[in-house]
Amino acid sequence: MIRIIDNGTYLVNGKDLLEIREQEVLYDAGGRQVNIEDFPYANQNFDRQSARKNTMSFNILTNKNTSGDVDKLKIRFDVLASHDITYVGIIQTARASGHLAEFPIPYVLTNCHNSLCAVGGTINEDDHVFGLSAAQKYGGIYVPAHQAVIHQYVREMMTSCGSMILGSDSHTRYGALGTMGIGEGGPELVKQLLEKTYDIAFPEIIAVYLKGKPRHGVGPQDVALSIIGAVFKNGFAKNKVLEFVGPGIANLSVDYRNGIDVMTTETTCLSSIWQTDQRVKEYFEIHGRPESYSKLEPGEIAYYDGAVIVDLDKIEPMIALPFHPSNVYTIAELNRNTDDILRMIEVEGRKQIENPAIKFNLTEHIVDGRLKVDQAIVAGCAGGTYENLVDVSSIVDNHFIGDGSLSLGVYPSSQPIYLELVRNGAAAKMMTAGAVIKTAFCGPCFGAGDVPANGSFSIRHTTRNFLNREGSKPGDGQISSVALMDARSIAATAINGGNLTPATDLDFSAADLPYKFDNKIYSNRIYNGFSKPQTEKDLKYGPNIADWPTMIALPENLVLKVASVIMDPVTTTDELIPSGETSSYRSNPLKLAEFTLSRKDPEYVSKAKEVQALEIERQSLVSGKGDSISTHLREICQELINNSNQHFTDIEDVLKRIGIGTTIYAVKPGDGSAREQAASSQKVLGGWANIAKEYATKRYRSNLVNWGMLPFTIESNPEMIFHVDDLLFIPNIKQRILNGDENIPAQVISSKGIQEIELSLRNLSKDEREIILKGCLINYYTGE
Repeated sequence: MIRIIDNGTYLVNGKDLLEIREQEVLYDAGGRQVNIEDFPYANQNFDRQSARKNTMSFNILTNKNTSGDVDKLKIRFDVLASHDITYVGIIQTARASGHLAEFPIPYVLTNCHNSLCAVGGTINEDDHVFGLSAAQKYGGIYVPAHQAVIHQYVREMMTSCGSMILGSDSHTRYGALGTMGIGEGGPELVKQLLEKTYDIAFPEIIAVYLKGKPRHGVGPQDVALSIIGAVFKNGFAKNKVLEFVGPGIANLSVDYRNGIDVMTTETTCLSSIWQTDQRVKEYFEIHGRPESYSKLEPGEIAYYDGAVIVDLDKIEPMIALPFHPSNVYTIAELNRNTDDILRMIEVEGRKQIENPAIKFNLTEHIVDGRLKVDQAIVAGCAGGTYENLVDVSSIVDNHFIGDGSLSLGVYPSSQPIYLELVRNGAAAKMMTAGAVIKTAFCGPCFGAGDVPANGSFSIRHTTRNFLNREGSKPGDGQISSVALMDARSIAATAINGGNLTPATDLDFSAADLPYKFDNKIYSNRIYNGFSKPQTEKDLKYGPNIADWPTMIALPENLVLKVASVIMDPVTTTDELIPSGETSSYRSNPLKLAEFTLSRKDPEYVSKAKEVQALEIERQSLVSGKGDSISTHLREICQELINNSNQHFTDIEDVLKRIGIGTTIYAVKPGDGSAREQAASSQKVLGGWANIAKEYATKRYRSNLVNWGMLPFTIESNPEMIFHVDDLLFIPNIKQRILNGDENIPAQVISSKGIQEIELSLRNLSKDEREIILKGCLINYYTGE
């Protein structure tokens, strides 16, 4: 189904893929050596540098670059987008800089994440009121709750071929519509609001070569999961741009392409872009924006840094088992080997849960040799698209979900889609079969809606199935499991009594129901204030909306206590800061920080606060407000006097020249959400650094930097094992950051003695170093 080419590759005339092997010998997509003399393009110049410029990605990135240096991009985006987990913090950060007068480019504020979450009393709707007041004051676009999920609204109303959109959500992907979308943490949007730039080195470009045509019953999630399964664990796509090319694109509808594209986030790629064609042109025409279309395609000879070949007609219905979208099997394979596969998943899952009191059991869901599910959901930017739901309606038509525990929930991704499903009868078919249709909401994707029962198994056409992301709470003895599947196989399973069933086993006819977009829903309800700021208006604050606490500049020397050690192969942002009801407190940094690592390491917050209290005591003593030193702080100072090479003269000298904070160690942190709170919550609790073997995504590393935290790696000490409560002394860290040093000497002080180690700080730009020196992005912009 999928083949990876981990070598330079040429795409010729949009159809012939040629792999470069040793000594510049070319091989075609079938692995056969090409005789260049017989090749129809033998007279063309296969020059890598010139051919690299013929990718769509190169042209879009360089068009948006303001640096004049192709290797060091400084990008200004065309559109920004946020939802109601992130936009309050972004606007508060931009305001704190002292430089926000109005939104300089269109900024969409959607309300699709906590719209239905009642935790915390009024605070969710208070944030929505704040969002509308901000759109009015600064000239933004405000999409009220239930109107559309963030990415569907942007697809329908904001995309255009050749443009770039930055969103504070990891699934910011609009490549199938000719728009490069990048999902980042909130501070990167703040930079754009303050008319600064998004700074990256020019990324590698990977061709995703599609050929063939999917079989009937195979949907976009099946294709997406196949790609994720092939490239996630080996890191092949990490921080690269996926460029979709090849003859197979013509065999896919735009909805189908969008469904594949939005899931590219789970490969950990930076962004994506697709060739555009007549179908994309028609999409923009249907949505009343024909001017947004232009044809995008690679040049005659385009060079890529690698390729993923996808044979569409060989893709089978897929399932991603707990607890990651890359944990993929064909449904047929799982049905053949149900017991063996589920037992293996149980073993791995229990390691990840790390709680012997939690009963994680999948094999108990095997009934008469078949995996039987308890819940089925089709929702969000991946599942709730028009064609997905029309196919669901065709499959469930004249069938019944039954009166047992199995439920089928359906969330159209926008009100215009919902309206058309009502008008053409598709909604009636689903409702008659027993499906419950709800309004546009991202809740099932992140644990704020349709949380499964304890011990149950849910299949979902959504974006992620991380541990506890669906809303379970291990600290309260709760656990449930989510598997990702395509809407068609979900519907097939639902009408088969919950027995796992691939849609290719059914004989169903897809309804011929062309989509008609009705913009009246939006024109009658959406507030569009771009370029019309009402600066005299006041922002409307609720009692939970709080300013960021004061953060100090980087001290001369750092003393860090290791507050948590996470040895999982990958740590998601959902483990660093849980989603779901936790996100209700998103607009109050101090309250939100109480949930940091709460499901992964419940002891973290108390440990971090103990260390933070020492730093507060240190500052009080230095300022002359404190009159006595605690035993713990005295012991730390004496340890440094005795064992460091900084020649501290006495305890008073130590107190003046150090800062005290915490760090966490994780093998590979940051997979998943773009939510900046994964980093900012650590900083609010006194965190100064993360230490890792590598970072799972650029966006998490950027979040650390923007909140003034040091993104250390341990390249020189890869076998180093940290322990909770180890002290880490990093001398002269301020000067080393000023110098641009990448190798940072440090001492680990533990019960076993003192160990000299070297930490690494790679590829920090001048601006990033300055942000860290200032203590955070807010301080950087205010000059504090």
